[in-house]
Amino acid sequence: MTRFAGAALSVGAAVVGAAGAALLLVPRSDPRPAPAVVRSTAPATTIGTFGTRVHYPAGGEPALSTPGGPALRVHSLLRVDRPMKFGDFVWNDIGVPAGDTRIRVDLGRQIVSVFRGGHEIGTAVILYGTDHKPTPTGTFPILARARRHRSSLYDAEMPYMLRLTNDGVAIHASAVRRGFATHGCVGVPEAFARRLFDASARGDLVTIAA
Repeated sequence: MTRFAGAALSVGAAVVGAAGAALLLVPRSDPRPAPAVVRSTAPATTIGTFGTRVHYPAGGEPALSTPGGPALRVHSLLRVDRPMKFGDFVWNDIGVPAGDTRIRVDLGRQIVSVFRGGHEIGTAVILYGTDHKPTPTGTFPILARARRHRSSLYDAEMPYMLRLTNDGVAIHASAVRRGFATHGCVGVPEAFARRLFDASARGDLVTIAA
């Protein structure tokens, strides 16, 4: 099992799910050459040592499946060198060239990753919907954005809102804590949500995978 479904990507960490089960992230067994590690200075993280980026060699880049959307070819990943827990995130876009922003939510591993031009620039532990109000899967364009938004349905603040569906499912800042859930939205730590909001635009694609 890896940090992403459908690709053998190397990250040595674990994420603990809402039910307390450890979602193990183990080194890849892919026979392709191991990627090089390039050190840089990460501007924001809530976890341990940071600042390394894993680059994949030309022609050896893995591709992530994106149901209902184009495949996402990965040129580099952020190195996460210890288990991430609720509220944790890493953000490092230093030296990453301009490119299309793609967001990938993995409900099974309870993480979100943000890519710019195929380079991962951010990752965080998320909250998602309960069984009776599940988070939808598929690929969605960002329909609307609001730095400050209040849900008229639930009378709740939804800072840094990125709306994905016409019935109100969105990515937004939340208190990401063990045992919490959403009404179908994807909740992320506020400091991460602010960076994600600034890095994204209306029309950018968001893939939510089971």
